[in-house]
Amino acid sequence: MEASVSQGGGPGAGGEEVAPPGVDTSTPHSARMYDWWLGGKDNFAADRAMGDAFIQAIPTIKTMAKENRKFLGRAVNYLVADAGVRQFLDIGTGIPTRPNLHEDAQAVAPETRVVYVDNDPIVLAHARALLVSSEQGRSEYIHADLRKPQEILSDPALLQTLDLSKPVALMMVAVLMLLKDAEDPWGHTRELMDALPSGSYLTITHPGREFDEEAMEVIRSSAERGGMTVIPRTKADVARFFEGWDLVEPGVVPVMAWHPDGELADPNGAFYWAGMARKR
Repeated sequence: MEASVSQGGGPGAGGEEVAPPGVDTSTPHSARMYDWWLGGKDNFAADRAMGDAFIQAIPTIKTMAKENRKFLGRAVNYLVADAGVRQFLDIGTGIPTRPNLHEDAQAVAPETRVVYVDNDPIVLAHARALLVSSEQGRSEYIHADLRKPQEILSDPALLQTLDLSKPVALMMVAVLMLLKDAEDPWGHTRELMDALPSGSYLTITHPGREFDEEAMEVIRSSAERGGMTVIPRTKADVARFFEGWDLVEPGVVPVMAWHPDGELADPNGAFYWAGMARKR
């Protein structure tokens, strides 16, 4: 998506960087770093500096971001075409990047309904791009925080869009890394899971510590020095999020190895764990 002064971040008419109200451009933000890695324009000097620090630790991280995005498309296609899901709750939406989740889902099933959730003001500035739904379906955006799941679940926009008596696909792609262990990401995720009925799904990607322990520690410490939280976790820690639900084959695996489109030269080429599970 192209940036503009009225919609998001990026250069103003005089070349200076202009941010929407409420956006702190002095501190890097994961959504804006991800936007930069994907070639977007809704990012600022602090985001690019931190993004470059991550590249110094993992030179292929831009490719990894793209692989994470490709996984989202494969997961959505599986959920809609194979599992028959018609409702999505996407936590940690990030800056809109086409195709957005609802576009992928509604291309298969136009009646699909999607609620996006993020707490970054720059995502809020772009929210209208997330609301261009098919006529048969619907998409809504909630400006809220994963740390307050009950506020998400009780939001009128969610209750008017999703029927929580029917299966919902809860999407948590590259977001749980932003919570420290002390903030109990497992507990917050469980609150959301417990609110969903049988037949619902949970989909997660998460940076994996085992892929390169030294590089992941550089990323964790660099982020901390820059005022960010990025916590790589082990496969076992990621698997904990799915406890009590039935994992979809092939289980928790490297992100590129989850239902790949073709043969992989290196399944471990992107340092994310990925998994999906169904509620009994």
